[in-house]
Amino acid sequence: MYLVYVIKPIFESASIAPETQIQFLENAQDSETVAVGVDELKEIGFNINAQGEISFYQMQDNEDHARGEHLLTESILSNDENLQKILSTTSNQYVLLTTDGTIKVVEPTFIVSFEGDKRSMNPTVRYPLGEDAIYIDEDEAAIKDFSFVMNEEKAMIMALSEDNRLIKTALIADDDFYYDPEFTAEYQLIADNIDAIDFIQVTPDTTMGVVARNNEVSVYELDDDWDVPVKGQFNPVIESQANITAMTLLSGSSSILFGTDNGDVLQWFEVASDDGRKFQQIRRFKASINEAITQIYPERYRKSFFAVTPSGQVGLYYTTSETQLWQGKMLQSDQQPFAIAPRANGVVLSGKTQLELLTVDNEHPEVTWSALWQEVWYEGYPEPAYIWQSTSGSDDFEAKFSLVPISFGTMKAALYAMLFAVPVALAAAVYTAYFMPPVMRKTVKPTIELMEALPTVILGFLAGLWLAPLIEAYLPAVFLLLILLPLATFITAFAWYKLPKNIKVFVPESFAPMIILPVLILAAMLAFTLSPMIEASWFGGDMRKFITNDLGIDFDQRNALVVGIAMGFAVIPTIFSMAEDAIFSVPKHLTSGSLALGATQWQTLVKVVLLTASPGIFSAIMMGLGRAVGETMIVLMATGNTPVIDWSIFQGMRTLSANIAVEMPESEVGSSHYRILFLAAFVLFVFTFVFNTLAEFVRQRLRDKYSSL
Repeated sequence: MYLVYVIKPIFESASIAPETQIQFLENAQDSETVAVGVDELKEIGFNINAQGEISFYQMQDNEDHARGEHLLTESILSNDENLQKILSTTSNQYVLLTTDGTIKVVEPTFIVSFEGDKRSMNPTVRYPLGEDAIYIDEDEAAIKDFSFVMNEEKAMIMALSEDNRLIKTALIADDDFYYDPEFTAEYQLIADNIDAIDFIQVTPDTTMGVVARNNEVSVYELDDDWDVPVKGQFNPVIESQANITAMTLLSGSSSILFGTDNGDVLQWFEVASDDGRKFQQIRRFKASINEAITQIYPERYRKSFFAVTPSGQVGLYYTTSETQLWQGKMLQSDQQPFAIAPRANGVVLSGKTQLELLTVDNEHPEVTWSALWQEVWYEGYPEPAYIWQSTSGSDDFEAKFSLVPISFGTMKAALYAMLFAVPVALAAAVYTAYFMPPVMRKTVKPTIELMEALPTVILGFLAGLWLAPLIEAYLPAVFLLLILLPLATFITAFAWYKLPKNIKVFVPESFAPMIILPVLILAAMLAFTLSPMIEASWFGGDMRKFITNDLGIDFDQRNALVVGIAMGFAVIPTIFSMAEDAIFSVPKHLTSGSLALGATQWQTLVKVVLLTASPGIFSAIMMGLGRAVGETMIVLMATGNTPVIDWSIFQGMRTLSANIAVEMPESEVGSSHYRILFLAAFVLFVFTFVFNTLAEFVRQRLRDKYSSL
């Protein structure tokens, strides 16, 4: 129930609700608001009006200020400058374009100070490029449309001038824009005689520019100081026979979002193909049935976006999970100023006389059943795939939370462990309970059961640091053991059978089985001795390279073979102990009666003993499987912990339990990552619950069937 309690929030839909509303100053209510915003903590909101003034207001009550209190108004344009357009960037900067072709970059800043235990926040305005207006065009022409991005080293502008030239302007910082606004400007002509452009965007890394014109999209490379080549061209709406009505870049700038006049939002990004990388439509969101999409607002750090129609209908979507999170009437029109809070936990919008803040509860947009269990086409991947990659060093990282690879790894590790453990454990149980002399059984059974107390971290340590390198170095010996050990056993048994009885009597019955041990040791030594010669003669001196290069099979040092052997030793005592008890507990009158009727020991074993003990044997196998599925330390230390889907015995894996052990310490409490790890624990619980339920059902059926013997 606690697992379900932690998991439940990740499947809840997003919700948007009013939080607060404050009135503008009376003398500012007649000025048209062109941009709005809010600080990271949603304590101070601001608006920028058409006269070039920015005003800050208190959005929440605190010790210093009451809600709705006016905090600061500052003029960010001079009296002789007229605002033509304002552009907001993903780094909380606002670029003001004037009618004479100049820009000014302003950044609302909130200074936090502490006096004892008292915290105060004061708004101010920063000018990253200085307070002087900057001409975009070298010829100082007026600008029709433009796009702007900036980092600490460079500002990149792509614009269409009044005289129909598509230009690129790079402002290179002399030191660092965060400390010194001094820069040098570089100008380039991209194309001329372009009368109109519908949309223009520059990626935040300043390397690419995207231009949409008459439904044709051109992608330019901007990182060359001498040329601006076209990287790609495509028509995103040619199949739908629609028109592009909105365009923006998704967080990370790998994806381009296009809004169309038939109410669709299309996601395009580059994928690898036989002809090189090319742009391709990946997803389509039906945001409206009868209205065009006129505005698209992406979140700063996640793959969510808001789509707006002319009537003010707003939809919230997440691309990776390909789902609609919320839809409703939020705005009076699509031209109403709208901004997403920096932490994406709210939106702020402006009416004619007030600033309104709405709370957005959208903690886990990336999680849906389809994203967890179906193939997802992630940015930069050539095709849809099952991927688990929960963290990255990048803020615009697209989290990949597919549970399929780690669930597959759990089953793969358990399968190889059972393939090794079940034959060995059951054969040992049969021999110990039915054939072994009682004197030896009293020593052997407790010894094997004592193996169950061996810490699995020791087995994992030995498997990862000793067994894995040993197998890699003597790979032919591993396969040679599969031949030499059974062959040596058969030859030894046959030789013992042919020995005269007068020689056999000199060996006590309790020590007879010990004869096979030195033979098996010699066979193993022979396998490792012959390994280098076989490797040199048949595999060119390196069997691993032969497997990788000639057979085309990937080889990891810590692979399923190592895990199968190491985890097999952990599972063997469980299966052996339960199966041996079940076989030994078969009533003696059944075996005596079978032998008295003329059956051989083997016939009695197969027809009577194993059938009677089958419920216990099956329970032992299922208990061993449950142990293998839930094992953590061995698979954590003896595999590469790579979440791949590959049945190859030479490839590693990542299991549910190991994934939880590795990633839980680094996950943020309450985050999607944190809750999905609890979901992985729940899936592991379901696995073992299903296995145990089936085991109990089959055991009862077997008991009912053979209880009459």
